[in-house]
Amino acid sequence: MTFAPDALKEKTVLVTGASSGIGRAVAVLASQCGARVVLSGRSEQRLEETSRLLAGEGHSIHPLSIMNVDATADAIRMLAQTLGPLDGIFHGAGVGVVRPIRMTKQANVEEVFAGAVNGAIGVAKAAASKNVMNTQGSSLVFMSSVAGQRGQVGMSVYSASKGAIDSLVRGLACELAPLAIRVNSVAAGAVETEMHQRLTQALPAESLDNYRQRHPLGFGKPEDVAGVALFLLSDAARWITGATWSVDGGYLA
Repeated sequence: MTFAPDALKEKTVLVTGASSGIGRAVAVLASQCGARVVLSGRSEQRLEETSRLLAGEGHSIHPLSIMNVDATADAIRMLAQTLGPLDGIFHGAGVGVVRPIRMTKQANVEEVFAGAVNGAIGVAKAAASKNVMNTQGSSLVFMSSVAGQRGQVGMSVYSASKGAIDSLVRGLACELAPLAIRVNSVAAGAVETEMHQRLTQALPAESLDNYRQRHPLGFGKPEDVAGVALFLLSDAARWITGATWSVDGGYLA
C-alpha cells in the first residue's frame, strides 16, 4: 500500500456514494489507513457489500439520498450527534448522463444537479454547523470531473454541474477557513466504473478507442482517484484548500 497504515488513524470520515465505484474505493483505502469510515449511499445492500471490504473496526452504514440541501445537512448533523465530530467528508455521490441538449428535459437537469450540486451544498451547510467537524482541522473533498473544464458532445448539463462544484469549492474554501475546514475537489477523467460503462456502452468501438487515446495514460481505475482523495483528507494536505486537482491520465494536457 502506498500510504502509511496510520495516515488517517483516529479520524472519522464520511463517504457519500460509497456503494460503488470511486466512493467505494475511497472508503476501502481510508479504512486501510486507520480511519473509522461512515458509509453513505442509497442502497443499503450495496453499502453492506462495501462494508465487508473494509479493514479495521468501528465502521457504520447510514443510507442517505443526498438530493436536497436541507435534508442532507440535517442528516449529517444527526450523524455527527451520534458519532461525534467528523474529520473528513468525501462527497462522491452523483449522477452521470449523456444526452444532447435538444433532448434534455427539466427532470434530467434536476437529477444531475441534485446529486452533485445540491448534495455538495448540503454537505457544506452541515460542515459549517457547530459540532459537526473537528475544530482542530478537517477536510471536505468533492468529486468533480474534467468535463467541468472541457466540452464534450452530449455532456453539457453534466459539465455544468461539475463546473458548479469547482466554483463552489473556491467560495467554500474562503468561507470555511476560519472553522479550520479545508475544501477541495478532484476532477477525474474517464475512470472504469459501472457509471463509466453505462455511459460508454452505446459508443461504437472506434469512438471508444478515440476517447481512450485522449487519455495518454489510458482510462483510470477507482483506486487512482482514491489515492488523491485520501491525500486531501489527510493532514499531509493541511495547507491546501480551494483547489481542483486533475486526476485524468493526461486528458487535460
